[in-house]
Amino acid sequence: MTTHGTLAVQLYSVMDAFGADQPGTLKRLAALGYRYVEPFALGIWNTPDEQLAASARALRADLDAAELAVSSVHVSIGQSGHAGLVEMCRILDTDTAFVPIPFLVEGFEGRTFESRDAVMLFAERLNAAARELSAAGIRLGYHNHHFEWDRLPDGARAFDVLWDLLDPEILAEVDVYWAAVAGQDPPEVLERLGERAVAAHLKDGPAAVDTPQTPIGTGDVDIPAALRAGTHLRWHITEIDATESDRFDLLDSNRRTLLAGGLTAP
Repeated sequence: MTTHGTLAVQLYSVMDAFGADQPGTLKRLAALGYRYVEPFALGIWNTPDEQLAASARALRADLDAAELAVSSVHVSIGQSGHAGLVEMCRILDTDTAFVPIPFLVEGFEGRTFESRDAVMLFAERLNAAARELSAAGIRLGYHNHHFEWDRLPDGARAFDVLWDLLDPEILAEVDVYWAAVAGQDPPEVLERLGERAVAAHLKDGPAAVDTPQTPIGTGDVDIPAALRAGTHLRWHITEIDATESDRFDLLDSNRRTLLAGGLTAP
C-alpha cells in the first residue's frame, strides 16, 4: 500500500533532549533517517516578536546544520497581531501552523470544550486568526487530543460542533492515537474531515489516558487503516507523548515500520 504523505517527526517527542542539546538532537534525528521535523511552540502569545524571531533563527541554523527541513509548526495565538508568528514561519520556511491545544490560545486557558458557548468563542478566535494569517500566506489548523470528543451539556460532541463552526480553510492535524483514546475510529475521523486533514500524528499503544506508548503495530491503533483513509494527507508525523522505551529507539522503530509497510514516503 502506498500513500502520499511524507514522513516527519514532532520535536515534542524528544523535548528533554532537545532542550539540553538542540543541535545534537536534530543531528541525531537526521542520523535516524528523518528529513523533516515539526517544531512545537517557540513562544506563547506574549513572547516579543524579536525574541520569537531570534528563537526561529537559532533553530533554522541548527536545522540547516543537520540538513533538516520543517513540515509544519505548532504555535500559540494571541488576541491580535500575528506578525511575529508570520516571521517565524518565514524563517522556518513553512506555510502551515497548527494550534496544538486550547491553552496556547490567549484567553482559552480554562475549560474550552465543556460548553457550546466556549466552543463557539474558540472557533471565532481561530477563524479570525486564520483570516489574518491567510493574508500573509500562512495556513492555520488545529490538532486534536481526546477531550474534544467530550459531550456538551446538550449532548453534542464538542469536536463536531467545533469543526462545524470553523471556516473551511482551517486545516486539521489528526492525532490518530488520541482519537482512538476518545473511542473514535481514526479512519472515520479522517474521512469525515476530508481534504481539510493535511497531517496526522502517528503513534501506538494501549489507547488509554496516562499509559505508555509502544512501537507502531504493537498497540490498539490501526494505523494502516487510518492511512488508507487519509490518502489526502500531506504529512505523516511520528510523535511520542509518554513511553517506557528509549525515545530515539522508538522513533527509529516507528519510522522503519511505516517505511517497510509502504505506509509513508521518506
